[in-house]
Amino acid sequence: MSNYSKQKFLSPAELGGFIVLALLLFVVLPLSVGDFRLNLIGKYLSYSFVAMGLVLCWGYGGILSLGQGVFFGIGGYCMAMFLKLEASSVANTSIQSTPGIPDFMDWNQLTELPWFWEPFNSLGLSLIAVVLVPGLFAFLIGLAMFKRRVGGVYFAIITQAVAAILTILIVGSQGMTGGINGITDLRTMLGWDIRTDEAKVILYFVCVTFVFICLFICQFVLRSKLGRLLVAVRDTEERVRFSGYNVDNFKIFIFTLAAMLSAIGGALFTLQVGFMSPSFVGIVPSIEMVIFCAVGGRLSLLGAVYGALAVNFAKTTLSEAIPELWLFALGGMFIAVVSIFPNGLMGLYNTYIAAPVNRCYYAAVAFINKDKPAEDEVLTIEETDSTAGVN
Repeated sequence: MSNYSKQKFLSPAELGGFIVLALLLFVVLPLSVGDFRLNLIGKYLSYSFVAMGLVLCWGYGGILSLGQGVFFGIGGYCMAMFLKLEASSVANTSIQSTPGIPDFMDWNQLTELPWFWEPFNSLGLSLIAVVLVPGLFAFLIGLAMFKRRVGGVYFAIITQAVAAILTILIVGSQGMTGGINGITDLRTMLGWDIRTDEAKVILYFVCVTFVFICLFICQFVLRSKLGRLLVAVRDTEERVRFSGYNVDNFKIFIFTLAAMLSAIGGALFTLQVGFMSPSFVGIVPSIEMVIFCAVGGRLSLLGAVYGALAVNFAKTTLSEAIPELWLFALGGMFIAVVSIFPNGLMGLYNTYIAAPVNRCYYAAVAFINKDKPAEDEVLTIEETDSTAGVN
């Protein structure tokens, strides 16, 4: 049996998928849409980080989290806190009762900056917090749950509860978090105005660049021994446990990594949209994020990106065309996709494009090398590609 395909970081079909996505995001869309729509697409892409994390922990690890909005929101709030402090200089807030603090703190009669806001005066510390704070939070949740072997539907319900609790906490702490309105009126980053059309285009390309960096990181994880163990844990957890592996540590790691990816998306969302509020943290947005992953294909990293783009594009288009009925239309679309294409949009790609492309490629390589592969080797190649991280 050939191990050639297992040693390759990307199969031919996967490489082709990367190239097509790169051309679409770096060339086609910037040349075909205006600055407003490009900024909107950048917002959609920020959700793809959450969907990528769900591919890792749900698709491959079997861990369904219905609270990824928590980590998306924490990352967004960390970035928003830095931007808000920069916009709240003494000169900009001279008319306040207490200059130098965010306006919503002054409205709520706070006279000094809370201690946990102080590190966000530094961009470096803020960027570290974007990844470290949600990562630490996810690690503690995973440690508490997985060490006690809490999983399945119980874990999903607990993550929903965490999302609800955090939303209530943010809304109730209006003087320190901005409450229901969130953190708004974000203007500059190190003196650079992020509200201009030129800045929005630059931030779009920054977001796309991070999308590909995270895609490669996730692909590396899935191609490693850890990726194969995750699939084994998902399918036969007790057998892996009896083989001597610490299954709990694998789950904690992949859940933490998914949280960090979500937080990066939240920070990029805040930069491109210019605010962050608890409406992106709760149960409803968290469930929508799972839908992004399901529509794209929960076993495909590229599917995570396409799913986030497709669902949000449909959401925007339907809300503009039929504002009274767009929720029903969107729900019908989800039901249709899940019923007809249970493996998501990328499942169609795997079936009708990826498998033939890989078959032709390996056949051509064998012909050139005068070494025709055995039938079982071709089947092994196709089976490996069908479970690859990027399909």
